[in-house]
Amino acid sequence: MSGRIVIDLFSTLDGVVQGPGGPEEDVEGGFAYGGWQAPLLDDAVGEQVMAGMSEMDALLLGRKTYDIFAGYWPTQDERDTDVARTFNRIPKYVVSRGAPRLDWEGSTLVGPDLTAEVAALRERHASVHVVGSAELARTLVARRLFDVLNLWVYPVVLGPGKRLFPDDGPSLGLRLLQPPVSGGVAVLLRYGPGEEVRTGDMTTDDRP
Repeated sequence: MSGRIVIDLFSTLDGVVQGPGGPEEDVEGGFAYGGWQAPLLDDAVGEQVMAGMSEMDALLLGRKTYDIFAGYWPTQDERDTDVARTFNRIPKYVVSRGAPRLDWEGSTLVGPDLTAEVAALRERHASVHVVGSAELARTLVARRLFDVLNLWVYPVVLGPGKRLFPDDGPSLGLRLLQPPVSGGVAVLLRYGPGEEVRTGDMTTDDRP
């Protein structure tokens, strides 16, 4: 049985997934709202994140997210945080157009054929998580190279910023895998790939 590709993203209500963690996380395009998630604490988010942490056995990361993680998690005391213990232990696979230095132990640069690489990761691991990595996540979703999309939606609207679903598409049908979960602030929407987008007419019986 092949493994799963699980995408974990924090999103604003208007779909921005850029820089949730801190002011300098991702300032590309002059993004001025880095750290927008920090004031919006929700215990349910932490519980769901840790539940996912318990079953992940590999990370698939974009270059920017990898650099942030590699500069932080190896310096953390693993006795104090399950996240550091997990991230430092499991293999890290990095998608990059260049040839970056990958000094974090257990890190590997994947090849240019993303479809083939994802297929190989499915055979090698049970649960590969894509954390952050907005541009990589966008590509995986557009190509349907994922099994679960965990989308934590927060009650804030930013306007500018990178989005998982850009205005120029592609169109995509998703399937809700379970009822939404919320601790009173964010809402976790867990999706899988769905059918192709269809249209109909609500004023007739010609409905999809």
